[in-house]
Amino acid sequence: MLADLGFDHAEELSVKTVLAVKLNELIDKWDLSQTEAAHLTGMRQPKVSRVRRYKLQNISLERLMQALVSLDQHVEIVVRRVW
Repeated sequence: MLADLGFDHAEELSVKTVLAVKLNELIDKWDLSQTEAAHLTGMRQPKVSRVRRYKLQNISLERLMQALVSLDQHVEIVVRRVW
């Protein structure tokens, strides 16, 4: 999926980045301003701005999952055996 979006070395991207990509796709698809996205997700606008720029250092995985759920998305965490 991430390679299709133009990301190099997709395997190195963090789970937070994967969630931020989806969140940004929804913001773009719904043509939301950062203020509107903040209102819908319960995040403050500066935090939405950081997500938009993929500056995710101070944003928790849980917060990104909550934001997606607030936008009517279903988030699953799947752990699989590699062998």
